[in-house]
Amino acid sequence: MVDKVIELIQRSGVNHTVGPMETTMEGDLKELLDLVIKAQDICVQAGSQRVISIVKIDYKPGGVSINEKIDKYRI
Repeated sequence: MVDKVIELIQRSGVNHTVGPMETTMEGDLKELLDLVIKAQDICVQAGSQRVISIVKIDYKPGGVSINEKIDKYRI
């Protein structure tokens, strides 16, 4: 199921980073929340009886990017 959800995110075109325990996305809030709903639907259609989604939102006027948050830690 995880692969199907990541494929959904990749097809969406939003900037994202896949990590070992979560996938980080950046973009328009409504678009991102729509992706969360679609990801839950994928899990249910694949047979999940229950889906828990944990959403963290980092907001600042003018936007915030994944690179801005982690570039200084990349090797």
